[in-house]
Parts: sequence; C-alpha cells; structure tokens
Amino acid sequence: MTNETFRVLCVDDEPGLARLVATHLERDADLDCETAVETRPDDALRRIERESFDCVVSDYDMPRLTGVELLSAAREVDPDLPFLLFSATGPADIAAEMVRAGVSDYVSKRGGADGYTALLRRVKRTAAGENGGFAARDADDLTEADVALDGVCTVAPDGTFEFVGEEYGALYGYAPEELEGEPWQRLHPETEVEHIETNVIPAVTDGERWTGASTGLRADGSRFAESKMVSATADDRLVISVSPLDAVRPVADD
Repeated sequence: MTNETFRVLCVDDEPGLARLVATHLERDADLDCETAVETRPDDALRRIERESFDCVVSDYDMPRLTGVELLSAAREVDPDLPFLLFSATGPADIAAEMVRAGVSDYVSKRGGADGYTALLRRVKRTAAGENGGFAARDADDLTEADVALDGVCTVAPDGTFEFVGEEYGALYGYAPEELEGEPWQRLHPETEVEHIETNVIPAVTDGERWTGASTGLRADGSRFAESKMVSATADDRLVISVSPLDAVRPVADD
C-alpha cells in the first residue's frame, strides 16, 4: 500500500471482542494503525473486495464461514494478504486447515491479557514486513509446494506432541495416542535432532516458515527421508506437516 498507516480488518462474530482487538491495536503508541471492524465473515469478505487492507485479524469459529474459509476466499482477492487467526479454538483442532490455507499465524484468545500482547506483537511484525516467511529456507531446493500434506501435528511450547494426526503418526509407525505427550525428538536420529534444534527451530521462532528435507525415525528403527514444513504460532507452538521423500538405510547400532 502507498498509505503509511497500517490498515487492519478485525473480524469476530462477538462485537465486543472485535472492538476490543481494534482498540488494543489502535492504542499502541508504536503502531501507526487504522482498524475496521466486521462481525459477519461475509461482510468482511465484501469489505476486502472493495477496500485495501494490510492485515486481517479473524476469529475462527463464526457463522456461515470459519476464519480459515474466510482466509481462502480473501486470498482469491489478495493472494498476499497477511491473515492472523485470533481464536479460542485450539490449534490442535485446526492444524491441518491452517497449514492447507496458509494462515500467517495463530494466537490464542485463552491467554487473557497475554493473548492480546502476543497478537499485538505479531501485528507489529507484520507491519514491519515479516509475514511468516512462506519461501523455503533450506535443503535440497524444496519449495512449499513440494511438501504434500500427508501428516500434520502440533508441538506444545514444552516440546511435546500436543496433537498428532493419524497420517502423521502412521508415517513413523505409531498411533497418535502413542506420540501425544512425547517429545518431538523421539521421531528423529540424534544428528537430525541437533540440526533441527540449531537451524529449524530458531528460524521459525524468529518468524520464518521453514521448508526443507530432514530424516525421520520410525518405530521399527528405520530411517526415511522426509519433506517437512514447520511454522511457529505466536504462542510458541509448532505446526508441522510432513511427507516421505524416499526410504533410506536402517539406523545403525550405536
């Protein structure tokens, strides 16, 4: 946009919450922000069609259209529009949808004042031009389009699996309940864990979306090459999607 004022569309079917988000953004002294409020996602879409916005902050659970469905429709109008979900719906419940639709970030409403602080921080990053880094950052010239959505999981801030999709667990030879509550490191050999901790996690916690190749460790001890897409939500969860590339050698005995 040519206008220096950062325009944010706030969408929530609860009018009080929509106005609260708008007020919280406009009152921050470090953010030159102008907001608009809509309480119906179809009205929000019509507004996106006729006006220019720099960012959308939307609830997920709304009548007629969910926040992700609104995002998909909005991207038909503006493919590069940053779109943040600010919702009480847990990320584990909508992880696959968020990855498929390309949600820029997720912030939980359940954090109270901390949630609004996290949202403000994420909007500021968007205003500074940091929109989650949709380009690939590493490994074997993979792009995001190369990562098929075979399996999705979320990792809690303590590093344990919070949600594991059936397809994700099956790629590693586990049922979802066998992995939930377990550390993510369980699914990678030690050298790969070091690579992820050193390169991938710092990148995504710094606002990037990492896409590349890594090595997975199955329940039977075999390794396989995987294409992986990793992003971090504003409340420090990881959202991961994985597909196998090919089979590689079994793990050697240490």
